[in-house]
Amino acid sequence: MNPIAIIPARYASTRFPGKPLALLGGKPIIQHVYERALEMLPRVVVATDDERIFDKVKAFGGDVVMTRADHKSGTDRIAEAMEKIGGQYDVVINIQGDEPFVQREHIERLLEAFDYSQTQIATLAVRFSSIRAAESSNSPKIVTDNLGYALYFSRSVIPFVRGVDRNQWLNHYPFVKHIGIYAYRTEVLRSVTQLPQSSLELAESLEQLRWLQNGYKIKVQTVSRETVGIDTPDDLREAEKLLQKGE
Repeated sequence: MNPIAIIPARYASTRFPGKPLALLGGKPIIQHVYERALEMLPRVVVATDDERIFDKVKAFGGDVVMTRADHKSGTDRIAEAMEKIGGQYDVVINIQGDEPFVQREHIERLLEAFDYSQTQIATLAVRFSSIRAAESSNSPKIVTDNLGYALYFSRSVIPFVRGVDRNQWLNHYPFVKHIGIYAYRTEVLRSVTQLPQSSLELAESLEQLRWLQNGYKIKVQTVSRETVGIDTPDDLREAEKLLQKGE
């Protein structure tokens, strides 16, 4: 298998403008993500629409391509990047530009999913530690079939455990949280970006439902720990603490 990782990175962010260039332990967040990914994969490329990010990645010796500014999702951005990069890559991994603590386990589990010929897209999940955590609409839940392929993603708590006190639900079903790192077979990445938004995607505001509703097979790989994303300045302060602990 010949994989490549692409890191989509925008400067504009409602909650944290300029986030990819914010300093974490004295280095830009995007540099942490890039260097961590390069420890685990043969090639890593940043895809951005901003010259400031482009120049910073070039300055630390990273591989970067410029993309259009009108993309509606990171998936669309990495698809354009792939067209510019070229080459014979079997699998494309989409690592978010605000995930400086992505783990080797995450990458290995994603790649293992493609040992199965029916896998077209792969993503990750982790067990919820409490039903309270599962109730957050900011943490999408996944239900899978017996082979680990996604049946549905939802912001609601699924499934409903009938006849059991809600506080005991985790003792009756392994509720899992979606971790938004994806990998695609290269030809599948090209095709899913041509799909129009679907009714389920619009209802839940979850892009992966577009793929599922159109019949794509999404393998869900369970991991032991989730990633630590940085969405706000407060998250950055917490990330500094993790970095000091050697995470």
